[in-house]
Amino acid sequence: MSVPYETAHEPPESSESPEEHLGRLLGRALNSFELPDETIRRLDRALAHDSSLHSAHHSAGLHRETYRHTWLLADGHAVTLWELVHNTGPDAPERLLHEVYADEEELRVATSRLPLPAETPDFELPPAVQLPPVPRPRHAYTPDDSADHARRLLRRAENADRPGAETALLLSGTIAHQITQAFGRPLPSGESTIGFSLYEHAFLLGDGGEVSLWEVEHTATPDGRHMCEVYASEGAAREAMGRRASRAQ
Repeated sequence: MSVPYETAHEPPESSESPEEHLGRLLGRALNSFELPDETIRRLDRALAHDSSLHSAHHSAGLHRETYRHTWLLADGHAVTLWELVHNTGPDAPERLLHEVYADEEELRVATSRLPLPAETPDFELPPAVQLPPVPRPRHAYTPDDSADHARRLLRRAENADRPGAETALLLSGTIAHQITQAFGRPLPSGESTIGFSLYEHAFLLGDGGEVSLWEVEHTATPDGRHMCEVYASEGAAREAMGRRASRAQ
């Protein structure tokens, strides 16, 4: 459902800083002490984070899920920790156990040791199977004043390589749009630390075509103010986040 830009950028009550998210993850993991000290030191300087469900398996009252937690560092690199959540311990099925790993192969080994029936998971892509790419689903659009939203988005972009007049002309015929947060967390206006957020602005054209613009909102500026950059592709936007993070060191 399309929402006004200002509403989409309001911070949710449950938003966490990268440090808070890391602390909560390590605090609940039984084996957090096994993580390399160097990894923890690197994560102390994270600028933004993102989490997603990676796989799940539920059977006979027992279950496990794996989650991918990724942090963007000040040097432009990213660090991923893998979390395993399951209820196969002595107090099963009432108690959830959390484990965390710095390597995906370690996660696979730990997962294989769980006493779960050997049957097909709810969802998980075996690493040896190569599937053809799946077309991305269409966005859930609603009619809105989307042409004006596109104009305002391009107008507030401060990067010199932002989409130009051709894109602006194309989006003058848009009839609906949707905003989706792709990385990080919304940045409150009073945020004093460096932070990054990435948003996809998807537009539906009158002929049924779709166009997406990718907005990077960050505070990696000399005076700590909020800055908006807009790019024509997700790859270009994420590269820009990396460059900004490196310069902010």
